[in-house]
Amino acid sequence: MTAFFYRKPKLRLGFLLSPPLLWLGLAYLGALAALFVTAFWHTDSFTGQVVVEWSMDNFKTLFTDAVYRTITFRTVGIAALVTVIDAVIAFPMAYAMAKLASSRAQRILVIAIMTPLWASYLVKAYAWRSMLSGNGALSWLSPGYGVTATIITLSYLWLPYMILPIYAGLDRLPDSLVDASGDLGARSFRTFRSVILPLTFPAIVAGSIFTFSLSLGDYIAVKIVGGTSQMLGNVVYDNIGAANNLPFAATVATVPVVIMLAYLAAVRRTGALDNL
Repeated sequence: MTAFFYRKPKLRLGFLLSPPLLWLGLAYLGALAALFVTAFWHTDSFTGQVVVEWSMDNFKTLFTDAVYRTITFRTVGIAALVTVIDAVIAFPMAYAMAKLASSRAQRILVIAIMTPLWASYLVKAYAWRSMLSGNGALSWLSPGYGVTATIITLSYLWLPYMILPIYAGLDRLPDSLVDASGDLGARSFRTFRSVILPLTFPAIVAGSIFTFSLSLGDYIAVKIVGGTSQMLGNVVYDNIGAANNLPFAATVATVPVVIMLAYLAAVRRTGALDNL
């Protein structure tokens, strides 16, 4: 059997990839298909049972109710702001790691950046809740729990996902290009704007996909530090649990999926993904 697969590398590759692709198709794509189908059903108001009847009522409620429009805009705004904050913080850190630190220091810094990922999500979120509380060390950053506290917490949680792609992109950037820009008389900002930023833009896009999508679907941090503010993930969670309205939860869950598909389509049009 080994000799047979050795003579047929394409068949060997297909045999190796079939199980994970099959699992992806069943567990992920199948779940998405079930989600979209369930979104067109509804829940009986008396029995609480799911009624398998095709209807657009859930989508009408989602688009006509001002509360859900506000939550959608708030969610997208928080996700976008978290992405921008992480990019602003991550770029100088990644540049120092890739271009200023020694090889040994680079390895140490990469480990230091990845270390928070080993800690529990809940531990980090509750740590920020403690620091942002009225008597916390960083209470001056946020006037109580709310949107500001949510943005701060999410920015911290997803920062490594922005630093590492940018670091990888800057590490691939030849030093000779930066030196050539300086030799031609370009100042630091001109070199950054004309050389460094365009060549590392795909890496920034890669990081933004992580931070934007993770913030878009988060609901735990909002429960911990968000106060009375809600995001789309909280609406989905509440309708699955207390409200017991699975069809409407599925309808709300389609919103982040559609937003991410539109975001990926927009990113692809820029050609950034082709260079990753």
